[in-house]
Amino acid sequence: MLKRKVDIAIIGTGTAGMGAYREARQHTDSIALIEGGHYGTTCARVGCMPSKLLIAAAEAAHGAKHAEVFGIQVPAVLTDGTAVLERVRRERDRFVDFVVDDVENFEVSHKVRGYARFLDAHRLLVDNGLEITADRIVIATGSRPFIPEPLEGAGNRLLINDDIFELEELPKSVLVVGAGVIGLELGQALSRLDVKVTMLARKESVGGIEDPEIRAIAAATFQSEFDLRLHSEILGTKETDGGVQVSYRNADGVIHTVTVDYVLAATGRVPNTDNLGLEHIGLTVGSNGEPNFNCLTMQTSQPHIFIAGDANNELPLLHEASDEGRIAGRNAGIYPSLEAGHRRAGLGVVFSDPQIASIGTRAQELPSTSYITGKVSFHNQGRSRVMAKNQGMLKIYVERETGVLLGAEMFGPAAEHIGHLLAWAVQQSLTVPEILAMPFYHPVIEEGVRTAFRDAAEQLTPKENGGVGHAVASTA
Repeated sequence: MLKRKVDIAIIGTGTAGMGAYREARQHTDSIALIEGGHYGTTCARVGCMPSKLLIAAAEAAHGAKHAEVFGIQVPAVLTDGTAVLERVRRERDRFVDFVVDDVENFEVSHKVRGYARFLDAHRLLVDNGLEITADRIVIATGSRPFIPEPLEGAGNRLLINDDIFELEELPKSVLVVGAGVIGLELGQALSRLDVKVTMLARKESVGGIEDPEIRAIAAATFQSEFDLRLHSEILGTKETDGGVQVSYRNADGVIHTVTVDYVLAATGRVPNTDNLGLEHIGLTVGSNGEPNFNCLTMQTSQPHIFIAGDANNELPLLHEASDEGRIAGRNAGIYPSLEAGHRRAGLGVVFSDPQIASIGTRAQELPSTSYITGKVSFHNQGRSRVMAKNQGMLKIYVERETGVLLGAEMFGPAAEHIGHLLAWAVQQSLTVPEILAMPFYHPVIEEGVRTAFRDAAEQLTPKENGGVGHAVASTA
């Protein structure tokens, strides 16, 4: 058996693994970067980028079909599904190539091809026959789609998000199981590209929205566009000659059976840690069976082992994986010293239409007496009506005693951009008066944001409003 000794072993070359490698290299040249699958991140290959390419095509089709609101007649809008998917793959491959080029430029002697398992807390066995002993180890193995048992009967007619982009042509019908981020983005895009879509959600949750009022608005909006069924349970699937037969129970208890071309599983993701042999290294785990770790240092209960990115199942977002990888790589490099890494204000975006954004701390995480809520409906907001995008609501959560912005949740136009502005304000601990003192141009959607902060200002005491009482709200 071949054996190798290194200072640091990094398992995985996705976003977190690449970040960890770049940081670790600043401290040592004795590194093993282990990868058993494809080079290229989940985001570039099967996640963020190809899904946004599909969404862009869907938005173009939807805009053309609804141009009559502006007095513009488009006689016919035809979707060439083959051409749509060819562009998705062509542009997706460009993004993947950029990432692969980065990995190809890494030091050749550092790269190890194969899947690794722990033999003990310092030894890894790669399936190419190499045994690696490492002083420090970073786990950055990413995640994969979760497939519930009732969907397994769909056989070759079962799709995950990875598969959508490899289809040669768009199907005529799809049943989407799950109304989270992936299900909502892909399901709405397929519907707008003339695929008949039915979407099932186990509960009332849509796109991860937690505020009940905003969630209800979002659900009604999507239900007006495609067949979204809340409180529905998938019972079973069976592949047939021409598709897949699906049985599910609706909220009213009635069992329905339909036949569709494909079933899309959008039922969440699970970390790729189950085949690592973690039982051999004595990590403490939580109730979900995943390793406990410090979110500021990425250190597990084994002090020389760190875990980053989707593998820790905390915040499966690219920018979070990038940050976590850098933190883990640096701490592996300087170990036994440790540094608390910089963590950004929370920011999540769903690229549906209207978009969904969550910022900072959610209201459900705050004591009910500690905050006030400012809100605005976009139904009559000026610029939103101009663009015929006047749907949705924004709520902001402000600390009662200090007037500091703590978080927000939004379903509405340009949420991806407004979410950034609010996340920056949360990270800077800005107060309501400070935010209202910022420039707001006219006419822009951001004026709706100002309305929400004026609503909050009216609820703050003069002390919380910087000593000027309600004048802040009336003069901003």
